[in-house]
Amino acid sequence: LMVWLRRCTHYLFIVVVAVNSTLLTINAGDYIFYTDWAWTSFTVFSISQTLMLAVGATYYLTFTGVPGTATYYGLIMTVYTWVAKGAWFALGYPYDFIVTPIWLPSAMLLDLAYWTTKKNKHSLILFGGVLVGMSLPLFNMVNLITVADPLETAFKYPRPTLPPYMTPIEPQVGKFYNSPVALGAGAGAVLSVTFTALGCKLNTWTYRWMAA
Repeated sequence: LMVWLRRCTHYLFIVVVAVNSTLLTINAGDYIFYTDWAWTSFTVFSISQTLMLAVGATYYLTFTGVPGTATYYGLIMTVYTWVAKGAWFALGYPYDFIVTPIWLPSAMLLDLAYWTTKKNKHSLILFGGVLVGMSLPLFNMVNLITVADPLETAFKYPRPTLPPYMTPIEPQVGKFYNSPVALGAGAGAVLSVTFTALGCKLNTWTYRWMAA
């Protein structure tokens, strides 16, 4: 009975965690609309994405104990977001303006940290957390600079439901000293260790709940 219960709970939890992670980061590529605060938004979104990826992927990874599941989790989030971002295309935006956050490379680094340290949870928290936190802003900036002229496009295709505070206006120079990747990676390297530890703790709590 316990084996059956654990398996069912495992699948239920991963669906709940992955769906909620995606819902909470569904607008994480929309910093291109905050045209005068784009870099500030990018930094904040980098931290929020790091949180959702690190917690969920670590939880799933330590639950199964199988290296590779963090990457699978990142793939689930990516596919869910692609589907959601289809709404942007339906509103008339060109494909090269739709930004889907890049989680997969960071999730792969998490898997790598777990595998190379022979499934040591403390190493996973320290090394995996730092790797995720530092890599995610970098990969997402590469993603962002591939967007074709975001300012011009934001003016050309205003979203019908765009709230006033997101209305594109002329950009200001020097926000965050134009170094959102450094800020996001710096904050992420520190915070992701805590996020990863939380994922491990959630796994422990889940097992205790199922064993009760």
